[in-house]
Amino acid sequence: MEQPNLSYLEELARGDQDLIDQLIEVLKIEFPEEKEDYYNSLETKNYKLIAENVHRIKHKISILGLESAYTLANDFENELRDANSNKINEFEEILVTITNYLKTI
Repeated sequence: MEQPNLSYLEELARGDQDLIDQLIEVLKIEFPEEKEDYYNSLETKNYKLIAENVHRIKHKISILGLESAYTLANDFENELRDANSNKINEFEEILVTITNYLKTI
């Protein structure tokens, strides 16, 4: 599985370490909240709401340079709109990977 990285943030910040640090802090705050919202929405079995949560998380996946994970999340989001959750395990592996990564930076 591909690993998260800060390449996109470094490119976006053009070497401004303070900006990179600020963006990392935003990720560390927002991602756990969005992940919790996702898991809460699973309990409701409201596929539209679950898809909305996946959509928000998908942006964090992109920011962390996870290109194939982004594609999977996009596919999962589209499946959810058809009340299909076949890719749930793969998506949740991505959530674990990001969670672990954010603890290291």
